[in-house]
Amino acid sequence: MQNKPWLQNYPNGIPVHIEEGKYTNLLQFIDECLKKYKDNPAFECFGKRLTYKQVDQLSDQFGAYLLSRGLRQGDKIALMMPNLLQYPIALFGALKAGLVIVNTNPLYTAREMHHQFNDSHVKAIVIAENFAHNLEKIIGETNISIVITTSIGEMLGAIKGRLINFVVKTIKKGVPAFSLNNTVTFKNALSEGKKFKLTPFEDSSDRVIVHQYTGGTTGVSKGAMLTNHNLVSNMLQMKAWMNNSFEESKEIALCPLPLYHIFAFSVNCLAMMSFGSLSVLVTNPRDLKSLVKEFKKNDITMMTGVNTLFNALLNNEDFKKLDFSHLKAAMGGGTAVQTSVAQAWEDLTNVKLVEGYGMTEASPVISANPFDGNARKGSIGMPIPSTDVRIMKEDKSIAGVNEIGEIQAKGPQVMLGYYNQPEATAETIVDGWLCTGDIGLMMEDGYFKIVDRKKDMILVSGFNVYPNEIEEVVTSHPKVLEVAAIGIPSEKTGEAVKIFVVKSDNSLTKDELVAFCRESLTGYKVPKNVEFRKDLPKTNVGKILRRKLREEELS
Repeated sequence: MQNKPWLQNYPNGIPVHIEEGKYTNLLQFIDECLKKYKDNPAFECFGKRLTYKQVDQLSDQFGAYLLSRGLRQGDKIALMMPNLLQYPIALFGALKAGLVIVNTNPLYTAREMHHQFNDSHVKAIVIAENFAHNLEKIIGETNISIVITTSIGEMLGAIKGRLINFVVKTIKKGVPAFSLNNTVTFKNALSEGKKFKLTPFEDSSDRVIVHQYTGGTTGVSKGAMLTNHNLVSNMLQMKAWMNNSFEESKEIALCPLPLYHIFAFSVNCLAMMSFGSLSVLVTNPRDLKSLVKEFKKNDITMMTGVNTLFNALLNNEDFKKLDFSHLKAAMGGGTAVQTSVAQAWEDLTNVKLVEGYGMTEASPVISANPFDGNARKGSIGMPIPSTDVRIMKEDKSIAGVNEIGEIQAKGPQVMLGYYNQPEATAETIVDGWLCTGDIGLMMEDGYFKIVDRKKDMILVSGFNVYPNEIEEVVTSHPKVLEVAAIGIPSEKTGEAVKIFVVKSDNSLTKDELVAFCRESLTGYKVPKNVEFRKDLPKTNVGKILRRKLREEELS
């Protein structure tokens, strides 16, 4: 067994192990926070605030409404919206009703939605109306019988809500026409829910409460089954890691990352909630003006983000002029934080940009740099409490200090498995160890470093993109003979998708192929670079060598 040199460098006051039995289920923790901090502001969006008490009451109404529609414990509900006040209300309400959450990226195409909803057997959905036109295309091929639509301005009050909805719908043309039968608006669901009561139910620590979709290490989209125990554990692990830096009822956390993403879901929505903090939700993180506005309006003490967002802010003249005296911490995740960006952030704000590491399959946080000033640039930090990390060499022996191998992790936050995917689960979790597929090493003092990521995965603005999916779509074009997809460096998004295509019809053009991809792929998955070739490098048995293509690009 590998030794644990990181323990000697643990930040003062951080426990080696968390109290795993403190909460039986996530709902118990949520209920405690909603009651304990009832008078604190909980969530803010577009200037509209809700207290913990208001969120408690509204989520009660929403949960009661779901039960009144015939949903029962264990049924699946998809939440498909950007950061809005509706999200935490729907999340907590669905959990109070005993449902299983299926977080869904609202940018998904109809094809991607079709797979996820059928794979998880989703029965109900809360969807921002901006994306309902895609649901219309596939709902007849799913088990979804309850559709709750919502608008961007629905919870913002009559005047502001109407104004924002007018801009989104009329000026920006952000709501394509759709036709769905028997839908109900979010506010109507809340109103109807007042007529009913929640039904108490027995909940267990090992019950699955979230299906969080990920490509895993193989590229096939799978639902990671996260249990009460998994999510409660990771929340407690992160709370312990941040305890020395944050104070109860005094933190204001900026949340530009979408809550449907596991990083923001666990860190912003759950861990910061344990401090009774205010979470400022940013609906469109690409709108840097709105981020700057939130910094001016609120005394932001903590923010999360991905490398590209931090880099964009650092290059924004208005952001550079802000007062950062209240800022205590900034946490980067989802993708590697570039050393140059971390240094520039520290130079501007006088606050370290702390990098963590995790996977959806680990709820997600596995390791993190400490907040006590000992954060190391270029490192993913040390394992968080109750977590073991080891480096496994190709010969299946445990690596020593500075030896390279696969990063493997074990802890209470590791998922139960992939939904209805026992073979994929067995490949990913071996003897309790989560095989990340990431290549790294452990330094002498216990800090870990990633040397290379999953062999073929492409990381675009913090989102996993898998070549298999891209290639499947591209090869379905009648004029394509062969294709290989790889990631190439991008200043804007970290990496961008590039495809190498062998034509079967010489009339095929780049514009035609990209337009074809947009019909079936989310924007960040659409190839930004297309290169036509007469042939592709292959092994002697005919397998395309993506590695060769990557090497050619780098050279």
